[in-house]
Amino acid sequence: MTQRAAVDVFEKARTHERLEQLKAAREADVLPYFRVLEGPARPVVEMEGRARVMLGSNNYLGLTADERVMRGARDALDRYGTGLTGSRLLNGTIPLHLDLEREIAEWMGTDDAIVFTTGHQANVGTLGTILAPGDTVIADSGDHASILDGCLLSRAKLRPFRHNRLDKLEKMFERAAGDGGGVLVVVDGVFSMEGDLAPLPEICDLCERYGARLMVDEAHGAGVLGARGAGTAELLGVEDRVDLRMGTFSKSLASCGGFIAGPADVVEFLRIQSRAFLFTASAVPAAVGAALAALRILRGDEGPALLARVLENARYLRDGLEALGYAVVQPQPLRTDPPSDVVTPIVPVLVGDDWKAVLLWRALYDGGVFVNTALHPAVPPGGALLRTSVMATHDPETLDRALAVFGSVKAGFEAEHGPLPGPGEHG
Repeated sequence: MTQRAAVDVFEKARTHERLEQLKAAREADVLPYFRVLEGPARPVVEMEGRARVMLGSNNYLGLTADERVMRGARDALDRYGTGLTGSRLLNGTIPLHLDLEREIAEWMGTDDAIVFTTGHQANVGTLGTILAPGDTVIADSGDHASILDGCLLSRAKLRPFRHNRLDKLEKMFERAAGDGGGVLVVVDGVFSMEGDLAPLPEICDLCERYGARLMVDEAHGAGVLGARGAGTAELLGVEDRVDLRMGTFSKSLASCGGFIAGPADVVEFLRIQSRAFLFTASAVPAAVGAALAALRILRGDEGPALLARVLENARYLRDGLEALGYAVVQPQPLRTDPPSDVVTPIVPVLVGDDWKAVLLWRALYDGGVFVNTALHPAVPPGGALLRTSVMATHDPETLDRALAVFGSVKAGFEAEHGPLPGPGEHG
C-alpha cells in the first residue's frame, strides 16, 4: 500500500495569490515583464517589432555595444572557447580572471578582490560564508533580494530596519548587543528601485560606535558615482571605513558577473570557503573579457566624461518629468562645501496603484518608450512605480523624445484612470 503526501508541493503553483492578476494582465496585454528585446541595449532599441526609447536598462555607461567591449568578448571567445565547464577552484580560472580581480582591487582601493559568476552569487556567497548562526546581520528593508537570500542562508539573526532610517538602525544595534555574536550591517549604496543613496557617513559612525562591520552593495553605484566611478563609498568619502564592497558587471561594466573587494584575508577566506564560488561553473570567457574591457574604458581617459554624462542625463530626465507633473525622486544632498546634490541614473516615477502602473506602462510602451515596472512586493503596498533609468549614451534629442511621450500620455491617462501623484508626493 502506497502512502501519499498530505499536500502536493505543486499546489502553490496553481493557487498562488498573483495567478488571477497575471491571467487578467496577459489577457489585456498589459503584462510589463518578459518583453522581447531584438537587438543591443542601446538608447533606442528594437523591441517586439518597433523602435523604442530604452529607459529600462542598467547599461549606465552605454558600453554594451561599444566595439572595444565586444572585441574583448570576441578575443576571449576565440582564445578560451565558449565555456570553461568547471569551477574557479578546479579548471575554471583563466588569466583574464586574475587580471580582472587585480584591476578591480586597484579601482576600489582595496587589498584584493574576488570575481563571482553572477552578482546574486557574490552577495549570497559572501553573506552565507562570513556570517554564521550566532551572528547578527542588520539590513536595510530596501536592500536587494540577493542580500536577503544571503542573510537567510547564513542562519544568522536578521534584524531589518526601515529604509534609510538611522533611528531604526540604532535600535537594531541596541537589540543586537544581547545577541552574543559578531554584527554585520549590509546596505545598498544606491537602492535599485528608489534610486536614493544610503547615508553611509552616518552608518559608518554607528558601526564604529557599536563595533560592527559594514558591507556596501555597490551594484548601482560602481561605474556611476565618484571621481573614479568607484561608487557611493567614494562619492561620500568613506571608502576607508567600509569593510567590504560588492559590485556587478551587469550594469556599467556591460557584462554579467559580480565581485567582492576588501581585505586580503577575507577575500582569501571566500576563495576557499564560499560554496557559491566553489560549486558554480566559472563565467563564460566572453563575459570576463567584456567586463575587463569595460573596466579599462572606465578607468581610462574617457571615464570622467562618461561618468559626468550619465549623471547629467539623469538630472535632465528627472527635471523634465517633474516639469510634466510626475512625482519623481528628489536630488540627493551631499555634504560638500559649497553644498551640492546628485541625481542617480535611477529615476523612479511614483504611481501608487499596481493596475494604474501597468496601464501607464502600456501607454508609454505603445508610445515608443520602454520603462520598468515595480509592483508589490518589490515595493511597499501602494508604492507601485515606473523605474526609469538613463545611459551616458542617451543624447538630449532622444531624452526629449521620451519626455514628449510622457507628456502626451499623461493627460489622456488621467482623464480615463484618475490623477497620478504629482511633484512633491514621492516619498
